[in-house]
Amino acid sequence: MRKRPRPGGAGNFEKRIRRRILNGGLAGAGASAEDVASTLRVHYPELRRQKPDPFTALVRRVLSSIPSPSSPSGSDGGDYDDAEDSSASRHRHRHRHRHDAHASTSSSTSVSDEVAHPPPAPAYDVTKSVIRSNYAAQTAKRNPASNQQLEIEETAEKARRLITSDGGAGGDAKPEAMASEGIVRGDKGPRFADLGGMEAVIEELMMEVVVPLCHPELPQRLGVRPVAGLLLHGPPGCGKTTLAHAIANETGVPFYKISAPEVVSGVSGASEENIRGLFQKAYRTAPSIVFIDEIDAIASKRENLQREMERRIVTQLMTCMDQFHQNIGPGGGDLDAESSEKKPGYVIVIGATNRPDAVDQALRRPGRFDREISLGVPDENARKQILKMLIQNLRLEGNFDLFKIARATPGFVGADLKALVDKAGNLAMKRIIDKRRAQYYHEHNGNSKHDWWRQPWDAGEVEGLHITMYDFEEATKMVQPSLRREGFSSVPDVTWDDVGGLNSLRKEFDRCIIRCIKHPEDYEVFGVNMQAGFLLFGPPGCGKTLIAKAVAHEAGANFIHIKGPELLNKYVGESESEVRKIFTRARTNSPCILFFDEVDALTTKRGKEGGWVVERLLNQLLIELDGADQRQGVYVIGATNRIDVIDDAVLRPGRFGKKHYVPLPGADERVSILKAHARSKPISSDVDLEALARREECNNLTGADLASLVNEAAMAALEERLDFVEHGTSSMSSSCLIELSHFERALSKVKPSVSEQLIKYYEALSKRYSSN
Repeated sequence: MRKRPRPGGAGNFEKRIRRRILNGGLAGAGASAEDVASTLRVHYPELRRQKPDPFTALVRRVLSSIPSPSSPSGSDGGDYDDAEDSSASRHRHRHRHRHDAHASTSSSTSVSDEVAHPPPAPAYDVTKSVIRSNYAAQTAKRNPASNQQLEIEETAEKARRLITSDGGAGGDAKPEAMASEGIVRGDKGPRFADLGGMEAVIEELMMEVVVPLCHPELPQRLGVRPVAGLLLHGPPGCGKTTLAHAIANETGVPFYKISAPEVVSGVSGASEENIRGLFQKAYRTAPSIVFIDEIDAIASKRENLQREMERRIVTQLMTCMDQFHQNIGPGGGDLDAESSEKKPGYVIVIGATNRPDAVDQALRRPGRFDREISLGVPDENARKQILKMLIQNLRLEGNFDLFKIARATPGFVGADLKALVDKAGNLAMKRIIDKRRAQYYHEHNGNSKHDWWRQPWDAGEVEGLHITMYDFEEATKMVQPSLRREGFSSVPDVTWDDVGGLNSLRKEFDRCIIRCIKHPEDYEVFGVNMQAGFLLFGPPGCGKTLIAKAVAHEAGANFIHIKGPELLNKYVGESESEVRKIFTRARTNSPCILFFDEVDALTTKRGKEGGWVVERLLNQLLIELDGADQRQGVYVIGATNRIDVIDDAVLRPGRFGKKHYVPLPGADERVSILKAHARSKPISSDVDLEALARREECNNLTGADLASLVNEAAMAALEERLDFVEHGTSSMSSSCLIELSHFERALSKVKPSVSEQLIKYYEALSKRYSSN
């Protein structure tokens, strides 16, 4: 049996909605039915079950029946009584204990009696008010984007005046609500003057963003549309969010900041509603700024999205940006047409991401995100300017060479330089703390080791705390930039003394790489381009890899060591992707040295059967070495002992154009190599390494053979020492050092690894390929 509908249920529901609108003061001038319905859903969870369209129509009908207040006096209540005389009287007599404070008094009571003797507010109204305020505060913490959507009932002119005059501290319009959304204004937030190394970007923003925001009559007079959207992209920590805050602080307009994941909701349709509510608030207070951080989280390419809700969010964002552009101009969507005519404004949308390629292509067109500004890794001059800003409030002592610090920090972004400054401060504190700890231990004879830090610091100790240039130099060795925490090799601890000999190659690398990295201004004067790659070839064991490591150590630049076969992947396209990632990472962190060890594994001649994988990788490598993308500041070194199998396209000038043959070491070079390996071993003073290196048995030994020779001699000395220990002999003086006899035994075991035939073969290759 069907349940009979309750008589008068729709009317009671409409009256309940009416009371709630009056209690909350939502029936103000200019309030739209959509905003009132959204606010009621936020504050009263049971209303969320109502269908949006019928509920909005009901709210619109209630709002149309409520007369707009003409004055704050009680005369409005009399008008309301005349409209609903009998129903209000019956409702008052039947439910007096639930009557609201905003309901009218009896229809028989005159207006003057109401004013002279207002009815006392029931006690339970206070409880309801407290509960409502607590709920609103909790809702603001959970979802600041949808909180208090109806509190923007002031005109654009008034909202702008309130914000710029007192920073949002007074008034009953939007400044308080906006302060809860991350607005930073006045002296509390960054300005353009606080940003270092962004002069070109700031100049562009001044012309295209700041001036149209502060003086919207200029583009209106010319009849042009100002910039609608700005997409800031760059590596993490480069200052995208700080720049957006600086734009808001310079212009003084309302600033709506929201993180992209905050928009996403688990309820179907709520995410799109959050976006609409955000833009509606911005439109009412135009000119204003909407800042969406990490916008790639809600604006990814639709063809790559799996869920339909994610596609709807992207579409809603595009629709909101397009709807606004249709309403630009006087009376084009502002709630107060008179204010718009006086000072026309617009809303600019700023998005920030470190993955610009992940953003949907439809958003990156004119009319949405008109301008895309890349905030890359700062160069030396930019790092110097950033450091100059960061050390303004520090207690420094002595002379500071900021350019030296900037040159020693390649690949550092603004956040990394801030971490560098903090680390220098920690080192300064550690210096005075260690001094005090040593003094405390001395005074207490080593007792109470854990109580030294409890003693208060006197004014003299605090006054003597300063940061010195030495602290910054030490901090540069400890702070690892965020961009170098993946894919980079540590700079090898190999010097030219460990290489031994090869002075001609050393001079060539010093001229073409090391000095170009340390003193680039000298090469820029003459316009010298030193981007040609170096290819080291020669017999195995002659020190090709060691030379590349010594160059990286001497230059002090970023270093990426690629073992040739490690790039090969069984999945199609992955090998080429790895090559692109390596060169992109090197360009981002220039100056950088790329060292391809056993490069012949990646660059074999094309056209052979079964070599399709290597051919695709080789094509990608050729493009990166000398393609459309300039590799400014990226120096490539390759090493191989099979130059004859490398494709000819790799060996042309501009790629691996400088080919250097690394021959077998001569007599003098063998002396240097033996001395380099003998530095860490207990060699007897009776051993003449120079005479040993010039012996006939060492003629064709490579550097690896000589290292094995020294190691074998050390092993022979160790075996002799162990024999003495096993026989119980107490005197082991003869076995504590490596004697000449041990080298004689090692020479009998170590044979040249390169035959005479191979030597002739490599000499022929050197005449064919060498650039020496």
